[in-house]
Amino acid sequence: MSGLFVCLIHYPVLDRNGRVVTAAITSLDLHDIARSARTYGVQAMYVVHPVASQREFALRVIDHWRLGYGRLYDSRRREALELIEVVPDLEGALRASESVAGVAPLLVYTSARASGGVSCAQLRAHLDSATSLPLMLMFGTGFGLAPVMRERADLVLNAIRGPGDYNHLSVRAAAGIILDRLVGRER
Repeated sequence: MSGLFVCLIHYPVLDRNGRVVTAAITSLDLHDIARSARTYGVQAMYVVHPVASQREFALRVIDHWRLGYGRLYDSRRREALELIEVVPDLEGALRASESVAGVAPLLVYTSARASGGVSCAQLRAHLDSATSLPLMLMFGTGFGLAPVMRERADLVLNAIRGPGDYNHLSVRAAAGIILDRLVGRER
């Protein structure tokens, strides 16, 4: 399997009215997505935020579990949060992932509204190929990634669809579902 990276983006994202905004980092997103990432063998998780005080907040949460009392309290959480690197922008995440994988990953845009792109099955086949490039899944906070991020992407992943019309998953749930579809296995 080629490399798989997760990038949780807080800017540029949309608010409920479709305006481009910067969303706040939540500790729930850090914990839950990192745990999914660790479960599914993701090489690294990048948290992108342009505001220094928000990056410092994320580092305090992470360091509590890596270095503080949390390290002794729950080593499994520490192990998951060790995957996280906090960076100011997507370019920082790309540089870091390239240093891990030896080559720049393909950027994969995810959205609850995306269509006309690739399926999880197609991405899974890509990951299973011995000659494929690594992938970086971009997940947007707020009400999803801004359109400029779709333009920046190499691939667009079709939206997760349930049996009905309702489609408003949390970024944590969407990340877990997509990771399971890409690299999960049945017992």
